[in-house]
Amino acid sequence: MRPSVLQKSGSGGSNSPAIVVIIHLFILSERVMIIPKKMKAAIMVEQNQPLVVDQVELPETLDVGQVLVKIHYSGICGSQLGEIDGVKGEDKYLPHLLGHEGSGVVKSIGPGVRFVSPGDNVVLHWRKSQGIESVPPNYMWKGEKLNAGLITTFNEYAIVSENRVTRIDNSNDMEIASLFGCAVTTGFGVIENNAKIRLGESIVVFGAGGVGLNIIQAAALMSVYPIIAVDLHDGRLKLAKSLGATHLINSKEQDAELAINELIGEQGLDVFIDNTGQPSIIEMGYKLTNAKGRVILVGVPRSGNNINIYSLPLHFGKIIKGSHGGEAVPHIDIPRYQKLLNAGYVKLKSLITERFALEEINTAIQRMRSGELTGRCVIKMEK
Repeated sequence: MRPSVLQKSGSGGSNSPAIVVIIHLFILSERVMIIPKKMKAAIMVEQNQPLVVDQVELPETLDVGQVLVKIHYSGICGSQLGEIDGVKGEDKYLPHLLGHEGSGVVKSIGPGVRFVSPGDNVVLHWRKSQGIESVPPNYMWKGEKLNAGLITTFNEYAIVSENRVTRIDNSNDMEIASLFGCAVTTGFGVIENNAKIRLGESIVVFGAGGVGLNIIQAAALMSVYPIIAVDLHDGRLKLAKSLGATHLINSKEQDAELAINELIGEQGLDVFIDNTGQPSIIEMGYKLTNAKGRVILVGVPRSGNNINIYSLPLHFGKIIKGSHGGEAVPHIDIPRYQKLLNAGYVKLKSLITERFALEEINTAIQRMRSGELTGRCVIKMEK
């Protein structure tokens, strides 16, 4: 409420009791928590098993810094498949909810929330942004506590931490907006923040999934050459070419290392991005990069699958490092990338190649595993 509304009245300039009551009622009305009792969600009950789609109970109130969002779209990131498969080892938090990129509308906010309001369209992202980091929500399933982190998106509603949502303009395409939660911000951040690539440098992107395709797109924006996309599936490679890849290698049909060497020559490769988490591919990238080359690890090897490299080049300028979501800062980066999208520099609609209902999430996951899915799929919550 603007200060001009609080007009002084009576002697001594104090506010009248009636105005004070109205102000308090106004503030309370802004904080009314409209929370549904139940929602449908995809639950990870066991590792290496299909998700269970069932009704989940929500808490009656929001805690400090929590935001209730009605999910419109959720992407499915490859890292979620890794979580289901137990790539990082035993999961001690089962059963729990999943999903870390999406879009939706804010329905209610908890105490202390300042950066979003009811009615705002938002992107949900797993990287921290501005605002409060809240406690996780208290969902219930079959009379027992159901674990969830500070963001989940495989559910009709999500109670998330304020610092896991970024407000966007209400005119934005909500389906495309879901990709800003991870696929875009991670992919572009890998180029900007991890690889720190320069004009005319060479790059190999090994694995052309949702994040890999955005790495290719960001590399093209930076006038990188050549941009070599490597994947097992021709459909993904075709999409990679449409987004800026200059050379395509199907590693199922060609010796990838030999093909890359033929393209790059004796000068070696400047940047190698691995999205697969396969130790042999990481080792290949390390071997192919030049003395000042950078190997950026987006994919995560399965626990216990170690890489074997000769470390001396690291003392003289070669770099190998992991990417943590491209080190994105969502409330800063999402508006920048949205401007590029609005101006036509970035293609995102073509990245979404399939859409599924929440009840079909296991089908979507299976199509991702098989490679039949060429781009990014989204879960559409509203029919």
